[in-house]
Amino acid sequence: PPEPDAASGKDRVAPRRTPATVEQQVVKLVNARRAGAGCGPLRVSPALHRAAQRHSADMASRRVLDHRGAGGDDPGERIIAAGFRWSVWAENIARGQSTPSAVVGSWMSSEGHRANILNCRLTTVGIGVVEGGGGPWWTQVFATPR
Repeated sequence: PPEPDAASGKDRVAPRRTPATVEQQVVKLVNARRAGAGCGPLRVSPALHRAAQRHSADMASRRVLDHRGAGGDDPGERIIAAGFRWSVWAENIARGQSTPSAVVGSWMSSEGHRANILNCRLTTVGIGVVEGGGGPWWTQVFATPR
């Protein structure tokens, strides 16, 4: 079953990239939820997209759902490595949801994930999704520039 924040498995899988339209749908759905809460829309950041996509690929290849990367990096470090200078950041991850609607629904059903989505202080976003064993593997990175 889909899991918004826990996973297991050790099989290595070659990740396959999914179409950008899937990522755009996630942003559209999230922005609709934010509008309902009085927040402005998130702008898509190519740097945050890179950070999110790399993390989804890392999780898929290791089959581990974790905010820490293979080298122990945390989301803030990955965001900086992708070229984005942040003042505040947040990250949502998930695996197994087959559609943008399903993953956003899963995040909205979880208090911590919903709080990230509805945090009006966060202004930019990047989405990464990779197909792989136990996936798709989803990463949603939010940040506000310095």
